[in-house]
Amino acid sequence: MAKRQIAVLPYRADSPAVDATIRILLITSRGKGRWVVPKGKPIAGLSPHASAGREAEEEAGVLGAACPTPIGSYRFRKRRSSGASVWTDVLVFPFAVTEELESWNEQHERERRWFTLADAARAVDEEDLRALIRSFGAKEFRAAAQGRKFITAVADKTGVNAMFGWFQKLLPQQGNFFELFEQQAATLVAGADALARLLQGGPGKFAHIREIEEREHDADNITREVLQTVRRTFLTPFDRGAITDLIAAMDDAIDEMQQTAGAVDLYEISEFEPEMRDMAGIIVDAARLTAEAIPLLRRIADNGVRLHELTERLVRMEGHADEIHAAGLRRIFKEIGGRDPLQFITRQELFKRLERVVDRFEDVANEIDGLVIDHS
Repeated sequence: MAKRQIAVLPYRADSPAVDATIRILLITSRGKGRWVVPKGKPIAGLSPHASAGREAEEEAGVLGAACPTPIGSYRFRKRRSSGASVWTDVLVFPFAVTEELESWNEQHERERRWFTLADAARAVDEEDLRALIRSFGAKEFRAAAQGRKFITAVADKTGVNAMFGWFQKLLPQQGNFFELFEQQAATLVAGADALARLLQGGPGKFAHIREIEEREHDADNITREVLQTVRRTFLTPFDRGAITDLIAAMDDAIDEMQQTAGAVDLYEISEFEPEMRDMAGIIVDAARLTAEAIPLLRRIADNGVRLHELTERLVRMEGHADEIHAAGLRRIFKEIGGRDPLQFITRQELFKRLERVVDRFEDVANEIDGLVIDHS
């Protein structure tokens, strides 16, 4: 029977933009100096993703939000001191890095380095892990989604660009909906990242709250522009109602993040339950998946399968968040419900706010699924 381990895939983006380069943090193994992800045995008393997060801190010196929903697994042969080798299955959790420590437990035993997705995939030895890394950012789908239209490419090759440009001016405008959708997805990524940093506690609390508020204002402006563009545009890429419903669902998600930050400020909460941080990890990964899905709408007929995979994952994550939410409430009710009802009520409110954020991402997934059904 194969042994079991847990691991994180530590990642960060160069910017909040939906097409920003995603980088993966790898570390060297202590034996042969191979490039690997932080991994280890599950820790007694900790959930698998929390155990993986502990490995990230000890082996790679990074803190962040570990999503409780794994992205996959890989298998490798682990050699024992006796010389024998056994198969080991490793469950991998997304880990959004928010802080790199200057000193950590194994800093003199390992090297850490940031790689692009392609370079990280080439650096590791395990074929399954290589495939998992390559699929993480799904850059090939973004490239397909943002490719030029066929007729534009023909115009380039045939030298009729001038005539084609003149002809385009006679056509009714279709608006810049895709660009606005992608801008809105970027606000979700930035807001989720700030929310995760807020729920980690420590200094910077009010800076994180202010950043979430600013992102919410950005989202309101984008939503307003979409609604105005719908009214003045003759031809739209999708049904007008579908456009307004999608942008509204995305706006609702960042609104709920702002409401969560507002509750932290109002109730002066500075320490957060582990289940709250787990839900923040789900929110970060939900924002990442949304940012991957939105550009695919540019060529929805070609990308229907991938879009369905992404929305299905978002729905599963919402179900997982519900379980975490219920477990957290049960625990704090037992611990403080009887002796400190006011404290329980404030924390119950924060749990409810976080649950609503995840619910709004499920709404986004449902809106995208509706578009896929109608147009692919």
